[in-house]
Amino acid sequence: MPKPFTPKVITANALLEGDVIYLTATGWTRDLAQADVLTDEADADLRLIEASAQTDHVVGVYLADVTVKNGIPHPAHFREDFRARGPSNYPHGKQEHI
Repeated sequence: MPKPFTPKVITANALLEGDVIYLTATGWTRDLAQADVLTDEADADLRLIEASAQTDHVVGVYLADVTVKNGIPHPAHFREDFRARGPSNYPHGKQEHI
């Protein structure tokens, strides 16, 4: 029996900057809170195919598990939490404001 489909977001890296980005209804964002949460497996598969075709903007597109609290997606795994915070070598970019 297959595992039940859990909420996911589509994530990738911006091709030019390398930043972690998330798919929204209208494009890409660097803010996980603005990402579209996908709850239907067939829809998620189609959106993943469409996002993967945007090779002039993104690289490494995949579905990431999230939990939803108060309507806001949060990473379900440490790896995604780490990616959402940005580089860990020194404060810059997203970490500059933490």
